Amino acid sequence: MPDISDLSRRIRFSPHEGQIWLDDQRVVILNLEALIAMRRELFEALGPGKARASLFRMGYAAGTREAIIALKVRAGKPQLDAFLVGPQLHSLRGEVFVEPVSIDADVESGQYYSELIWRNSAEAESHVACFGGSSDPVCWMQIGYASGYTSAVMERPIEFREVECVACGDPTCRIVGKPAEEWPDTANMVMTPHVVLPPVGDRIQDRMPVGVIGTSPGFLGAWYLLKRVAPMTTTVLLQGETGVGKEVFARALHDESPRAAKPLYSVNCAAIPESLIDAELFGVERGAYTGANHSRPGWFEAADGSTLFLDEIGTLALNAQAKLLRVIQDGQFARVGGTTMRKVDVRLICATNVDLEDEVRRGNFRLDLLHRLNVFPLTIPSLRERRDDIPPLIQYFLARFNQRTGRRVAGFTQSAADALLLHDFPGNVRELENMIERAAILTLDDEPIDALHLFHGKNYLKKTFLTPLTSGALIEQEFREQPEPAQTSLTSGLHLWEIEAIAVREAMAACHGNVSKAARKLGLTRSQMRYRLRDK
Repeated sequence: MPDISDLSRRIRFSPHEGQIWLDDQRVVILNLEALIAMRRELFEALGPGKARASLFRMGYAAGTREAIIALKVRAGKPQLDAFLVGPQLHSLRGEVFVEPVSIDADVESGQYYSELIWRNSAEAESHVACFGGSSDPVCWMQIGYASGYTSAVMERPIEFREVECVACGDPTCRIVGKPAEEWPDTANMVMTPHVVLPPVGDRIQDRMPVGVIGTSPGFLGAWYLLKRVAPMTTTVLLQGETGVGKEVFARALHDESPRAAKPLYSVNCAAIPESLIDAELFGVERGAYTGANHSRPGWFEAADGSTLFLDEIGTLALNAQAKLLRVIQDGQFARVGGTTMRKVDVRLICATNVDLEDEVRRGNFRLDLLHRLNVFPLTIPSLRERRDDIPPLIQYFLARFNQRTGRRVAGFTQSAADALLLHDFPGNVRELENMIERAAILTLDDEPIDALHLFHGKNYLKKTFLTPLTSGALIEQEFREQPEPAQTSLTSGLHLWEIEAIAVREAMAACHGNVSKAARKLGLTRSQMRYRLRDK
């Protein structure tokens, strides 16, 4: 089996955030008792046949997803090493120890056959704890994982079957995998998906408009509320910190509404001087004030029959608030300097990054207007509260940058991905977008973005994370921009590859991200340095 350290160092424990990451996928640790309880509930609720199929499909989805890690982590390595990522991840998570007996795999020809021994199967142990022994093999989730993973890597349906199982009294579990059509019967085909389904998050993302990125629970909760209110004419108040994407939500709300055929009109209330806000929103009659040489409509008239988005509504002057209240109540207003009441049909979306109730207490905002705006409040979570969305967001922003500029920036190093997952992002999604663009500009074509490109010399990263050593112990690490000596002492508990990674990081820091200079500093060729950066 290949050295597993390239996989183990992709596990990151962030106890201060309550999160664990395997590469860019969030994972959790469950004790065996929880799996036993889940298995028992599935059998009682669904019956043995449906429970078996459900467990298989859960494993299949996980295996399909983790094939992405295999194709990334061991790209350029021997094909067998890349294939064994799946079995080694199985072992790394404590599900089972995989011992290859024979593997014959060739992606180009589609030829595949393997036989594997499973030792210490957690699934077999949980089944025995639930139901005692079995006359049939029981490791259905693990079989699903093996089938989904191998099908994705081989790019054709590969089916595994368990031919021996500890739950049946065998000394170990043994599985055999080969192309689905080569099995002499279809006994297992009831469990094999006819279509390989992408993970649930991907299916949800496919149904969202371009530029709306997120599958985290907090984000999906906000999106659910948006979908519920979009068909209505109800006034919506978008709340959230600066940069969370309130304007993106406003546009999505308009695009999902019956008014989508007409344009969305957006006004930033904070950008308009107090003396002009009335004229901008409600229009002005000729001669209303010095310089008003002709009559013109305001934003409410322009948005008649459509949607008007008022950003930073908390900055609106009190006199403008009174007029806005009148428009919301009966849809009528008069232009500045005019006496004719004009009636409009406008769907109003407002946004704020301040607490309007606090503004009411300070006398800066009308309570009656707050009540009118607060019919359907929708809070967009900060990026700190939806870290699960960082991986798809950074891939989206980088792909958009490459498409817009014709560049070929090649993804992110592991240290860059770790840095982004740990950063607090006070500027939220807008800060992340700007950070990716700046880093991409600094990165050469066909090179990955590194952590040194992200923070532009600012020492933002103070948090620590835990990562496993080869021995299985966890070591605390901290991101630093300032150079610090590599800990090469044997008493540090670091292994050779860990010492090398520190040396590479410090050389890159000392040379301000210049790969050639850092390579010379370490006595390496540029190619050798690039290889080590990709493997970080």
